[in-house]
Amino acid sequence: MKAGTNKKILVVEDDRAEMNALEDTLTREGFIVSTAENGRTGLERAFADHPDLILLDIVMPEMDGLTMLNTLRQDEWGKSVPAIILTNLNPDDEIVRRNAPTDFAYFLIKATWRLEDVVRAIRKELKME
Repeated sequence: MKAGTNKKILVVEDDRAEMNALEDTLTREGFIVSTAENGRTGLERAFADHPDLILLDIVMPEMDGLTMLNTLRQDEWGKSVPAIILTNLNPDDEIVRRNAPTDFAYFLIKATWRLEDVVRAIRKELKME
């Protein structure tokens, strides 16, 4: 475990296996991890915990990730928290083009990313590299 990061990461993902893999990996990397299974719960956790970064799926029950991110961006704190999109959607898909705010740090397509890629993107965004 890499000690001393103390950075809080919120993982908003409805796929339990992916959420667990991300949570385990990030915890081993020394991050403080909280999770949510949909955008509504993710929004509540984000406002309560003020994480340093949010990993966010798009297609989820109750509230999708883009709606969550757009709602978050209307808040004084939420407008500046870094967000990394993890999704099966392509950035050119119509739902993404029409609804995505332009201020997310990375857009990682699940079919092509590995856990190491996610950790690297987080560390880069949080200026830890």
